[in-house]
Amino acid sequence: MSEQALDLKRSVQIVRRHWPIVLIAGLLGLAGGTAYAVTQPPSLVSTALVRIVTPTSQNSSNNSATLAVVAHSDPVLTLALPHISPPISKTALTKRIVVKNPTTGILQITANGRTAGQAEDTANAVANGFVEYIRSPQGQTPSLRALVLQPASIATGRPLAFSIAIYGLVGLVAGVVLAAIGVLALNRRDRRLTLRDEIADSIGLPVLASIPVGHPSNAAGWVRLLTEYEPSAVEAWRLRGVLHYLGLGVHSQSQVGEGLSLAVLSLRNDPGALSLGPQLAVFAASLGIRTELMIGPQQDANSTATLRAACAGAGSAHPGWSRYLQVTVRDEDNARDHPSVALTVLIAVVDERDPRVADRMRTSAAVLGVSAGVATAEELARVAVSAADSGRRIAGILVADPDPADSTTGRIPQPGRTAGARAPSHLTGIPTETRQWMTQKRRSR
Repeated sequence: MSEQALDLKRSVQIVRRHWPIVLIAGLLGLAGGTAYAVTQPPSLVSTALVRIVTPTSQNSSNNSATLAVVAHSDPVLTLALPHISPPISKTALTKRIVVKNPTTGILQITANGRTAGQAEDTANAVANGFVEYIRSPQGQTPSLRALVLQPASIATGRPLAFSIAIYGLVGLVAGVVLAAIGVLALNRRDRRLTLRDEIADSIGLPVLASIPVGHPSNAAGWVRLLTEYEPSAVEAWRLRGVLHYLGLGVHSQSQVGEGLSLAVLSLRNDPGALSLGPQLAVFAASLGIRTELMIGPQQDANSTATLRAACAGAGSAHPGWSRYLQVTVRDEDNARDHPSVALTVLIAVVDERDPRVADRMRTSAAVLGVSAGVATAEELARVAVSAADSGRRIAGILVADPDPADSTTGRIPQPGRTAGARAPSHLTGIPTETRQWMTQKRRSR
């Protein structure tokens, strides 16, 4: 499948789906901007004025321009350094001051500092150092006089709090934008299906229900799920819909009619979907439907090892089981219908790379269980093709752990799809990777 085009709506959904990453990136940007503002505070500026008195015979404007250079010279700065606290180097002082000649006979000495006191002290120190230099023999200008016309003014500048707010906001926005771009770039290349409509369209089958599932990691966890699982009202209604869709009346309570056997197919690389079958069986038993949960042989024994251990160790007579639930573990493909059971739920896990549905036990119906954001269209298509080759029909799809941001249902009729939605596989053709897999299967027969 080629890279998916991202429209605005889908982009927003992807960013919402990964909101923790975006939030963390935004907070890091906010912290970085705040730290920068604190370590690099805005400079405050203060200005002192020095008056130059020259003989009438001299060109005052030329003298003022020359003296502006003198005020920025090393001898003047050397005289000013002892009066600046905290001490700084002559090079740093040179960068902190600006000397201008705004009008004839006036020198304007502007200094900046991280604090108001630092800026004011620097301006006064340079102004006084210039006056001292002019009066000293080193000045070599006995006809000139200089005096401080105006001491350093109150330092002004941007408040630190304002800088923190500005840089913090810039950092926050930059972090969110960069995280969103990264998330969108990664998801553009991600072929895994997340939305219910995407999953349904991949093999042209409806999503019968989507529910959150448990994720047991050991046998004890599976025992707790089989004994304590209690769906919410919404989940229970969706599971009722699945049983009704499959033709099993849920109002007959303990009455047993013609038994229904259901295979819940899931992929080896999707451990979350493994819980769909057990949860459906426990729910059916809670309705008074005599149910058998069957764990048969698998393509990969490790995929159901903990579930088999839980069921085999506890046995069908476990005190925590519902009296309508029977648990069976089979090592051979010799499943037989039990006349006392109205529903048999067979757990079947297949290899997503080379699924062999024909090797699974025969059931009267089958559904495909898949977790949101785990499987690709090619993997689901392989399972559907393998099921069709074995003469089995997949009635629909169960979605585990649906994306909270997913507003689709997976039940929209195909002609009703929006123009931006990807067409179902039977219109676009079988993906190249799946077609190659089918060719290899035919050659191996």
